[in-house]
Amino acid sequence: MPIIPSGAIGAKIIGWGTSLPQKVVTNDELSKTMDTSDEWIRERTGIERRHIGGTTASLSIESGRKAIEMSGIDPLSIDALVLSTTTPDRTVPATSATVQHGLSLRCGAFDVNAACSGFVYALITGHGLVAMGMKRILVIGTDTLSRITDWTDRNTAILFADGSGAAVIEASSGPGQLLGWDFDADGSLEDLLYAEIGGTLHMEGKEVFRRAVRIMVESAEKSIKAAGLTTNEIDLVVPHQANLRIIEAACKRLDIPMSRTSVVLNETGNTSSASIPLALFDAVDRGRVKSGDNVLLVGFGAGMTAASAVIKWNQS
Repeated sequence: MPIIPSGAIGAKIIGWGTSLPQKVVTNDELSKTMDTSDEWIRERTGIERRHIGGTTASLSIESGRKAIEMSGIDPLSIDALVLSTTTPDRTVPATSATVQHGLSLRCGAFDVNAACSGFVYALITGHGLVAMGMKRILVIGTDTLSRITDWTDRNTAILFADGSGAAVIEASSGPGQLLGWDFDADGSLEDLLYAEIGGTLHMEGKEVFRRAVRIMVESAEKSIKAAGLTTNEIDLVVPHQANLRIIEAACKRLDIPMSRTSVVLNETGNTSSASIPLALFDAVDRGRVKSGDNVLLVGFGAGMTAASAVIKWNQS
């Protein structure tokens, strides 16, 4: 369990933005092309509709531009771009290079692929870059899972969608937002959820459910402990938006009520790397997060990966 060294340069989120494709696909629309129904999907996943379309670069540029505009900074002052995605637009180059050019940045840029845990991986990486002397980092989580989904398979087609979320983090003169963090992976479980190059997603749903709850809880507990907090001191949980049942089971084990959880998957579906930032910034924009709140970000993904972070929300 990593502990943030005393005296390390911290960082805080100073701007954010999100992007969802305009095309919306409802459960009723899916029921016209496969053996499913709105009721069946809602009961098993909590999803009602999902957004489909765009490219990973185009969605990233839109959310990134919003984050930069909100922060009020000069784009040229950004020192690095970290893009979390499991659906790059090309094999080579990294999609972050396309996004860097689209945003007129002049900085290092690289992709991170940790599937649905990716945004938290990227956020922690961004804080590490700040600790090493950089001043401003643009962190983006984007996926266009519709491109690797078999739209005849009701086990996966009902879940996956497209979206993007971005944050500008800036070095802080005082303690930063990040209080504790954890990430992990178990490569022996990679066959539970995968897509071959050029192929579509395959998932062992029941086993993913069972493993996901366990690794989310374990990672969350590590981050909470590293932050020196208890679960009672967590004001809001922002989980990966994969399945409402998974979220409910994980929160129950953590003894955190659903009333202290941000859930948007009913509107977005599972957007992988975009999932956590979409849920986080929805909660912030709705006024559910106030200065001084302890916010737990926690996710799991193919690999199987897990990642969590506790941040103290403070923009002052």
